[in-house]
Amino acid sequence: MSAVFWILAALTVLGGLAAVTLKNTVHCALAVTVAFAGLALLYLQLDAQFAGFAQILVYIGAVAILVVFAILLTRGSETPKQGIFSRSWFTGMTIAAGVFAVLGWAVIQSSQVLPDETVAPSVTVNQIGNALLGRYVLPLEIVALLLTAALVGAVIVAMHEKGESK
Repeated sequence: MSAVFWILAALTVLGGLAAVTLKNTVHCALAVTVAFAGLALLYLQLDAQFAGFAQILVYIGAVAILVVFAILLTRGSETPKQGIFSRSWFTGMTIAAGVFAVLGWAVIQSSQVLPDETVAPSVTVNQIGNALLGRYVLPLEIVALLLTAALVGAVIVAMHEKGESK
């Protein structure tokens, strides 16, 4: 594996760890954005251009920015006064370790079944773009309208709650 892969993997893992360990919610949202960017760069390095650019457009360009706006509009960026750890953190860590062990075992077992050669994908990014703007243009526009309505609704709810607190 190349040094670029290890650098991108470290960036992604550190972004994810920062997202779950930082106390400031805005900093957590920005750390998630760094993790999303690391994943997108990993996809691009693996020659999965569509997945990489979709990661950039959807997760970094929409989801992460929407999370930051939602935090700032609802004033959820304040650090909590009491502790943020549950009393049952040890139980949660034990369950997480068990799930991680089962998933690791499944991945190791599945590597014995996989074929040695992989087939190159037959669908190109150009064909996917033509399908989205041709045959699937109506569902694409419906999703765009749904996401726009959700954003407007979130802003209205945040403004309504902000006005009530006065």
